[in-house]
Amino acid sequence: MSAPTPNSHDVAASQFSSLLKHWRGVRRLTQIELAVDANVSARHVCFLETGRSQPSREMVQLLGSALDLPLEERNALHVAAGFVPPYGDKGLAADNLQPVQQALDFMLRQQEPYPGIVVDGHWDVRMRNQGSARLLKTFRDSYRMEAGVADNAMHVVFHPKGLRQFIVNWEDFAGQMIQILHRDVAQGSRAAARLFDEIMAYPELPAEWRLPRLSHAASPVMIMQLAKGDFRLAFFSTFTTLAMPTDAALQQIKIECFFPADDATAEMARTMAL
Repeated sequence: MSAPTPNSHDVAASQFSSLLKHWRGVRRLTQIELAVDANVSARHVCFLETGRSQPSREMVQLLGSALDLPLEERNALHVAAGFVPPYGDKGLAADNLQPVQQALDFMLRQQEPYPGIVVDGHWDVRMRNQGSARLLKTFRDSYRMEAGVADNAMHVVFHPKGLRQFIVNWEDFAGQMIQILHRDVAQGSRAAARLFDEIMAYPELPAEWRLPRLSHAASPVMIMQLAKGDFRLAFFSTFTTLAMPTDAALQQIKIECFFPADDATAEMARTMAL
């Protein structure tokens, strides 16, 4: 006699229980600790993880919040439980985004004459100001990168024929950048996990970069030192994110603003803007 075919509820319970157990492990919580954070019984958490109970939509939402999952992973948790994902995933292509676009444009304009860019969850550059185009053109003209990665902020730093060849302190700077990816992966970004694997495939990367580590930099901020012949620039940067987005892709948007790390860079930026 053949084994009975599992019904859709059994499949959903199995997928959800595996995902729930995975994220509880990532967050290093016991079933009791998760139950306390979610204000439910530990018995119910146990039943959900073993597949003995099927979660309601409200329970999925409650657990996703207790686990502090990014919207992308809350969507995945809903799908695993058999529900339609509650959060959009259009990012800058979302409807009714004109106020957000205006805010991004404003921030990039205010950043002039210094560089400013907007990157998505894949670290693809979606917007850039004139300062970015102007100051980095000298380096970008020498890129020899595949079209698919030439506008990706992470790939540009790590690709042997990208900006990497002009970063004087590349190993220190790139070592800090890879830790940003580690943090994104730990927070639950699937896009960051895929990007991390792509980056680590590049040649001559230290093996220890595969593991997260604490920073021991002497400087309070990491400075990117660029040089091409006599043309030299030095920047540190800040990241800004959108508060309380309700779109999974929009939650991953970052505005990176570059600031001069020395007087020579500040003067170069002002001079080139004239």
